[in-house]
Amino acid sequence: MNAKHDFIPQMRPLFGAPEKAELMAYLDEDGFFTEFERTAAFERAIAEFTGAKHCVVVNNGTVSLSLAALALGVGPGDEVICPNYTMIATPNSVKMLGATPVFVDVHASDLILRAEAVRAAITPRTKAVMLVSSNGRAPDATAFEALCRETGIALIEDAAQSLGSFYPDGRHIGRAGAIGSFSFSAPKIISTGQGGALITDSDELADRLRRLKDFGRARGGTDIHDSIGFNFKFTELQACVGLAQMRQLPERIVRKKQIWQRYADRLQGVPGVHLFQHDLLRCTPWFIDGRFERRDELAAHLKAQGIGTRTMYPPIHQQQAYGLGGSHPVSEAIGREGLWLPSMIQLSDAQIDRIGDAIRSFYGA
Repeated sequence: MNAKHDFIPQMRPLFGAPEKAELMAYLDEDGFFTEFERTAAFERAIAEFTGAKHCVVVNNGTVSLSLAALALGVGPGDEVICPNYTMIATPNSVKMLGATPVFVDVHASDLILRAEAVRAAITPRTKAVMLVSSNGRAPDATAFEALCRETGIALIEDAAQSLGSFYPDGRHIGRAGAIGSFSFSAPKIISTGQGGALITDSDELADRLRRLKDFGRARGGTDIHDSIGFNFKFTELQACVGLAQMRQLPERIVRKKQIWQRYADRLQGVPGVHLFQHDLLRCTPWFIDGRFERRDELAAHLKAQGIGTRTMYPPIHQQQAYGLGGSHPVSEAIGREGLWLPSMIQLSDAQIDRIGDAIRSFYGA
């Protein structure tokens, strides 16, 4: 392909000179690489940005969900309510603890759980609900907080896709739950390759999380253990990258919103195209998500023109790993029609226009 038609990937992380400078500075210090002062600085940066009292970083954003559930007492025989539309890490994180994920369908407008649907799925075995803020869109936090107070079940926020997004009351998404979880895997708005973060305002939960991720000990460098814990620690190399990425976060938030708006403008009125809406005053889109008629044909058409896409998550209850019955119409429809368009932070306006023109030509618009 010539430069005008270079392949546009659906997603690509952006690492460059700022990350290199952080890493080189750390290497000159002859550190141990295991988590220490850079990791603590990265945790402070996330806590300050989100407004949380505590932040605990771990090695990935699936383990973070498992540790959140474990810290809140989830264990074998318990049930945890999860959306049927989500990355499979959400239910898998509680399966690892011997708990059972119970799937509830999401709302068609925003792919987020509704409190009344969750209420209908609560049983005497329900221990927690994992509330996923799909693509940075805010759930009805007030309704879920009230439901969890009334029933005594724990609220865990899977905010993996929501760094830089806020509730209407000004709280960062992730702060409505007892614990909020973020992911720093390669496609996220900031990335450390792999990594996860947990935020909470509870001193007790923060202490429990720190012990759980570090063999059950109160601090590093000691072999005295007063509780059971594991090894889900971070590294200083990841923290160096994370610190550089956090400094870029404000400008990335602005650009992500600009990208979504340009797509929305280019695709407005195209028959067969439905982009999911975002309140750009509060929401930072992670990916450009939508429902597209003849989705698979469109994806092939775009691929032939050097444009990458990715099908959205299929309904979990139908995945072979779970193989459950039941009807979940919204998530099933996403499995047929959901598509992520190119969404990387380095996407140019000209590339978005090229993608929009290719989609319009497919639908004859």
